[in-house]
Amino acid sequence: MSAGKILVVDDDTNICEILRLYIEKEDYQVVIANDGNEALRLFEQEHPDFVMLDVMLPGMDGWAVCREIRKTSQCPIIMLTAKGEVFDKVLGLELGADDYITKPFEPKEVVARIRAVMRRTGKTENARVKEVKWDKLSINLTNYELKVDGKQIDTPPKEMELIYHLASNPNRVFTRDQLLDEVWGFDYYGDSRTVDVHIKRLREKLEGVSDKWMLKTVWGVGYKFEVKGGVE
Repeated sequence: MSAGKILVVDDDTNICEILRLYIEKEDYQVVIANDGNEALRLFEQEHPDFVMLDVMLPGMDGWAVCREIRKTSQCPIIMLTAKGEVFDKVLGLELGADDYITKPFEPKEVVARIRAVMRRTGKTENARVKEVKWDKLSINLTNYELKVDGKQIDTPPKEMELIYHLASNPNRVFTRDQLLDEVWGFDYYGDSRTVDVHIKRLREKLEGVSDKWMLKTVWGVGYKFEVKGGVE
């Protein structure tokens, strides 16, 4: 029985075949696309469980493909590219990518990253509903639903995963680097402003909802989901 279906998107056919060889050894089914338009067509046709997506593609680039996928799906995405600048990493994350691997890479590392993202996004945890509730707040990571006072609030995937992670660990302070590692899930070097951007957007949705909890900045350290009076 297949462990799942992975769409590999890269215009380099040699890279595609190397990835196919290693990924199929892990009992995944592999579907290959060599340009952005073909990637979207196969994504809609094959309904993959995971996408390995190169940034530099003929026609529609990987960022555009990622943006289109995120309009309709929370399918895990790893960006795969020769570019390694901080700007490219931040852009990929802002568009909803789950991880980022720079070429040249070790195929075994790619397989390990796939497993890690699968675990983190709950793709291997079908039975357990991932949900946390506080006063007037409900965060359901299984269905990617954020509700404030019973009303569903439109929230992008990474904002959802960030608030779920913080609210699941009430009163615990996380540094920006910890959040990048534990929510975005990859080794990150350089500017951590992407965390600040996501926190700012969450505050716009959540501040003033309840006087029993708040999304708090711990100056010089990071952020925490503060519950007034402690946690029982």
